[in-house]
Amino acid sequence: MKGILWPRRSFPSMRNFIIVGHLAKTTPDFSLEDIPGTSGRMDILCRCINSAFMLSHGIRKDVRVLLVLLGGEVQKTVCLRGEDLRHLNPDERTTAALIKKALAVPATPSWTMSTSGIFVRTGGLPELLEGMKSGRLFYLKEDGSEVRGKDLPQDATFVLGDHQGMTEPEEALLAAARAEVISVGPVSLHADHCIVIINNELDRVEMKNQK
Repeated sequence: MKGILWPRRSFPSMRNFIIVGHLAKTTPDFSLEDIPGTSGRMDILCRCINSAFMLSHGIRKDVRVLLVLLGGEVQKTVCLRGEDLRHLNPDERTTAALIKKALAVPATPSWTMSTSGIFVRTGGLPELLEGMKSGRLFYLKEDGSEVRGKDLPQDATFVLGDHQGMTEPEEALLAAARAEVISVGPVSLHADHCIVIINNELDRVEMKNQK
């Protein structure tokens, strides 16, 4: 399995969220009792996961989250796929435990499954962008164009930085991949809050198209 998309797709369109963790550990040697202090701010990524998937009484099946982990000697990407994801709970500790288990799996350039719906491989943002074959690409940034009123497609990929934002080389990669720069509003928000807003906008578009 290469790239973001897999041969088997249960949904005609999928929402993809790529979150870049510049300090996030690529090894499982962090403490679940002190996630912020020992994992390279994996807690931020856990909140992003919960915001992407969680509904009031279930999880979104048509969502994928790809965590680009850069805080190690070898870059890794962890993918969570909603259509067959199991054991995800709202608390950060449970989510971090699932990531910790994935990072304990020997990683190669090909995807390897850790637990149901969770995969890991070596490589980072360049490999993900190179593997994209369909759908539009959006980069969330404060000075981007306003997201409200845009005709957002359900089959789209949204890229967000962590608390450090994105580096100039990363922004150059996104520009080369023809990413559209968008913003969720005039006030700086946490990445997980931005994901909630994007999901809400997509929900509204989807409901409007169904009428």
